[in-house]
Amino acid sequence: MIYQYLFLHDRQLMPYFTLMKGNFIFSSESVGEGHPDKVCDGISDAVLDACLAQDPLSRVACETLVKSNLVVIAGEITTRAKLDFDKLVRSTIRSIGYTHPEDVFHADRVHIMNALTGQSPDIAQGVDARRASGKKSSEQGAGDQGLMFGFACRETPELMPAPVMFSHHLGRELSRIRKSGKVPWLRPDAKTQVSVEYRQNKPVRITAVVVSTQHSEDVSHRQIEKFIIEKLIRKVLPKKMLDRRTEFLVNPTGRFVVGGPEGDSGLTGRKIIVDTYGGAGRHGGGAFSGKDPTKVDRSAAYMGRYVAKNIVAAGLADRVEIQFAYAIGHPHPVSVCLDTFNTEKVRFERIEKAVHQTFDFRPAEIIRHLRLRRPIYSKTTNYGHFGHRGNPAYAPWENTDCVRQLRRHAGLK
Repeated sequence: MIYQYLFLHDRQLMPYFTLMKGNFIFSSESVGEGHPDKVCDGISDAVLDACLAQDPLSRVACETLVKSNLVVIAGEITTRAKLDFDKLVRSTIRSIGYTHPEDVFHADRVHIMNALTGQSPDIAQGVDARRASGKKSSEQGAGDQGLMFGFACRETPELMPAPVMFSHHLGRELSRIRKSGKVPWLRPDAKTQVSVEYRQNKPVRITAVVVSTQHSEDVSHRQIEKFIIEKLIRKVLPKKMLDRRTEFLVNPTGRFVVGGPEGDSGLTGRKIIVDTYGGAGRHGGGAFSGKDPTKVDRSAAYMGRYVAKNIVAAGLADRVEIQFAYAIGHPHPVSVCLDTFNTEKVRFERIEKAVHQTFDFRPAEIIRHLRLRRPIYSKTTNYGHFGHRGNPAYAPWENTDCVRQLRRHAGLK
């Protein structure tokens, strides 16, 4: 509603607006757990989970850097947990699959540098549920200022955008095949990308699929290409969306032997679009991995997904985006903005009212409602933090348990 108005009155945004209102092609990517940046996300989330397993009130902001045979973990952690960080790092790398003799980045041979310190007391007093000089409330406040978005739509059973879900499905299956050991030439680093054609804002066909997978020296490009197309792409993606014009690009450079941290440096939080909606929904800029739930970058983004998914599941709108803005140390969001992209099934004001009557956006309530002080985060590191089917216990923000309440508050049965 508001956003359409802004697009129409901003000349710089007009070409994008015109494209999105007609027929268009939209692309999203995913990356495997062996991608250098995802290696870092995995290590950071493993540290977080290890802290929460022993001390649910741990304050964790763990960043990881990898390059060649070096791992650097840095950040601020305040916890009663007693951890062997070296063992934790090596275990995570081993679970990813960097254990081959030729690996420069090898679970047993990497050098680990630890630069973790305690959380700043100035930040802690803002987050803690207690009075402090200069703090306006004794309630638990947000761990930082910032913007967070949640999104949902009817394009897939997961209520996620089709391009990013298709990319995740490819990456997840490629990882499953690799870890089964049935295809010995596969290696951990991989990227997938799917381009989807939309007609009148509905996905109708896949125009292009890109898969890049690291491999051993002793396999030909032709063998890789045939396997990926026949045993991965055609088995994973919807057959009705593939046709003779769909372009398949497999390892388009022709060779991908050197990969992972040997081929490129990695850093926690550089795959924020992969982690969320593939670019179809907006992003406030804050990464998730390695952060405990007092950091609203993570917890409020999860809440945004929860709200948006429940609105769509309730049949109140087909496409929803919600934005929160927080101030550090403050217990309430400074703004909440909802957009249904003119897809609402009841008056917009009724949806907006229903949202505010159903959900509580204070950080402490988000943590309590979604049960975020548990060691659940390593399970969400790879292939998207959103879109997990079956309402798993480790991703409660994917539950649609507020549908009845929303419909009642919106005046529906």
